[in-house]
Amino acid sequence: MNRRSLLLAATAVAVSSLPLAACAGTPKPNTLTEAEKTAGWELLFNGKDTSGWRRFKGGASGWVVEDGALALKAAGGGDIVTEQEFGDFELSIDWKISPKGNSGIMYFVRELPDTDRPYHTGPEAQVLDNAGHPDGKIPSHTAGALYDLIVPPSDASKPIGEWNTARIVVAKNHIEHWLNGVKVADTSYGDDAWKALIAKSKFAAMPHFAEVPTGRICLQDHGDPVWFRNIKIRKL
Repeated sequence: MNRRSLLLAATAVAVSSLPLAACAGTPKPNTLTEAEKTAGWELLFNGKDTSGWRRFKGGASGWVVEDGALALKAAGGGDIVTEQEFGDFELSIDWKISPKGNSGIMYFVRELPDTDRPYHTGPEAQVLDNAGHPDGKIPSHTAGALYDLIVPPSDASKPIGEWNTARIVVAKNHIEHWLNGVKVADTSYGDDAWKALIAKSKFAAMPHFAEVPTGRICLQDHGDPVWFRNIKIRKL
């Protein structure tokens, strides 16, 4: 084998030993590409610590960083919210839930004197083990749903142990939820149709629910282990 052949063979071995993501040019978790930066995306989680997050209404948080993910390992960690507030936005976030687990991603969350839980003010994109949790039998409570308001057209969630990618778009009085590339909720916001949805839901008794189209992003402690990463947002 000549020198050129040896060099080509060595290069082939080196490339084959790289992770698939590196070969495909997939960015590392919790980073932004140059294109994303140009488009106005910003990270809400740096993959190293809980900077930018705090417990809802204050106090110690039990969330930790584990293998580049923002993790709730046991009940009692508390719901956590962003330090920033957002109006119209596009949010992208990866989640992974434990067997029989339940959690959620809320937005427009406000900390008012007469509200003691984030869901009293903020709509929720459901995070759920559809097959293992009892809520999987309630259509408007399944993974990706606009919780208790909009039923996903199909189950777009991945099996337990795999990462799901959720995308929430709120702009111009319109809400979309996407899960793994599938649109799972699509509705107007703030109009008569929206008010009719609320009137038929558990939120009818919560006067501040979705009252104002601005607030904090919230990750829910529903008592089950859950992991989040690649939390990115851009203001619209």
